[in-house]
Amino acid sequence: MEEKKVNASVFIVEDDEDILGLLQLKLEGAGHRTRCFLRARPMLEQLRDETPDLIVLDLMLPDMDGLEACRVIKSDPDWKRIPILMLTARADIEDRVRGLEYGADDYVTKPFDTKELLARVKAVLRRSGWESTRNVLTIVPGFRLDFNTYEAYIHDKRVDLTLTEFKILQLLSKRPGWVYNRNQILDHLWGTDKIVIERTVDVHIRNLREKLGEFAELIRNVRGLGYKLSTTRDAKDENDA
Repeated sequence: MEEKKVNASVFIVEDDEDILGLLQLKLEGAGHRTRCFLRARPMLEQLRDETPDLIVLDLMLPDMDGLEACRVIKSDPDWKRIPILMLTARADIEDRVRGLEYGADDYVTKPFDTKELLARVKAVLRRSGWESTRNVLTIVPGFRLDFNTYEAYIHDKRVDLTLTEFKILQLLSKRPGWVYNRNQILDHLWGTDKIVIERTVDVHIRNLREKLGEFAELIRNVRGLGYKLSTTRDAKDENDA
């Protein structure tokens, strides 16, 4: 059976709805997953919950200059490795230089050829190491997640996880230390398509911990709130159950 390729998630920030629609159409046609924004600030808010593999960022936006948005992203330790492809009608060399100085990974001017844009997207993703390094996350030494194959490894030995168990790790690893309540975990697993009870999460967490062995303590139950993923193997927090 041929393995399905895991494609990139791309945030598109563009205030021209026609261009935004075109970018979404072409990127999704190339197999990428997109999330679209007409303003910069909603995109920055979304970054708190979701980390994309690439941001296509227009320079001239109504609520925040694209250069400033780029600076904000690149100055945040949790976001600075997200590659940014600047997109703008400005052709001035000074603006291009400023964009690169602020941390942009590439720069495309309007009007653009969609084939060239897709080629630039592919090149930026390749340079970022997305297909090999970016999609393999080391939680702590000896324990890693491979998002290309949806597999977990402990000391280089594959752990036999169900898809549901892996998806729980996938969610918790997005923001280590962040507490996700049971409803948030259920939404990530099944959305509104399946009727389940909150205790279903506890059952999956218990099974997951059993499989993780020495690393089980990294999944912590915060009493009255939910679950979080720790990146240290120290003693549990006072609030942990």
